Amino acid sequence: MITLGGQTYALDDPAVMALAALIVLALVVILLLMTLRRAGRSAQVTELMAQQIVGQMGQLGSRVQLLSDGQQQLAGGLTHVSDAQAASQAQMLRLMEERLAKVTETMSTNLSSSARNTAQSLGELQQRLKTIDKAQENITKLSGDVLSLQDILSNKQTRGAFGEIQLRDIVSKALPPDSYALQATLSNGKRADCLIHLPNPPGPIVIDSKFPLEAYEALRAAKDERAVVEAARLFRAAVRAHIKAISEKYILEGETADGALMFLPSEAVYAELHANFSDLVQASFTARVWIVSPTTCMATLNTMRAILKDARMREQAGAIRTALRQLHRDVELVVERVDKLNTHFSQARGDLEGISVAAERAGKRAARLDSFDFGDQVEGAPEIVPIGGSRT
Repeated sequence: MITLGGQTYALDDPAVMALAALIVLALVVILLLMTLRRAGRSAQVTELMAQQIVGQMGQLGSRVQLLSDGQQQLAGGLTHVSDAQAASQAQMLRLMEERLAKVTETMSTNLSSSARNTAQSLGELQQRLKTIDKAQENITKLSGDVLSLQDILSNKQTRGAFGEIQLRDIVSKALPPDSYALQATLSNGKRADCLIHLPNPPGPIVIDSKFPLEAYEALRAAKDERAVVEAARLFRAAVRAHIKAISEKYILEGETADGALMFLPSEAVYAELHANFSDLVQASFTARVWIVSPTTCMATLNTMRAILKDARMREQAGAIRTALRQLHRDVELVVERVDKLNTHFSQARGDLEGISVAAERAGKRAARLDSFDFGDQVEGAPEIVPIGGSRT
């Protein structure tokens, strides 16, 4: 149903259907007109577009031609660039090969030099290692010797023997063999380590070796004041005992000198004694026991050697005077013989002078004979008759 103008019509009404057909026809006509109109416009637009497309196609062809020319130029440029790049690469390869050859040669030379230097360094290192090995062996041997020395010094008997051996070595180097006696027995039955036969005064003097090592080591090992005081007391007691024993045993009136020597085999003990125990040194002076170390003992023995030399010269003074008298007589005999020889020389000189004069005179005569110079004839000579002349 449809309502128009207040009236209602059915859809199947012929009027309605005719009206609808008219309306549709009108619409078709309108659409056709509009289509035709648009078609005219489209033809114009199409023509314009065709013209534009033809112009653009011409421009496009020109551009394509330009693009083709550019591509050809680009191809030629690329070929040139490729050729130049190939030549550059070839040159670069040659340079790289040359540089590589130089680097290889340099590296070979450096490696050879490094190899020689390394071989030389290894040889030197080997020599140094051998030296170090020898030094290590010496150190090991020295360590063993030190341990042996410690073992020797740890026992009183071996320590005493060590001091006696050192004293014997020093005395044997400083004095002639007949001027001393080792382990000499005195009239009181005591045996001295060494007895020096000095002339009177002062007379034979005894050297006895003492080594207060235990007391010295205790003094060195003391840590606190109390331990130091106790060790010093023990050291004083040991040294005083040695001084007393030497004074009582080896100073005998009428047999030995009025003093004796106490030999300390250690310079350290000797230095400690004189540095910190002056009372012990003074006590040794009072007891007429002179404390010596290896160094001072050598100096003392050299002084004794001078004394022995002087004494022996005094003993030989008579023989020396006799020898001098004999020497003086021998000199007188030599003088006499020289005088006689001088007389003989004087006579021989006179004879030589006479021979020289006679030879000179004979030479002059020979010269005159050689030159036929007969103007001056010597008196008493035979008369010479000139050739072709007559004697008057």
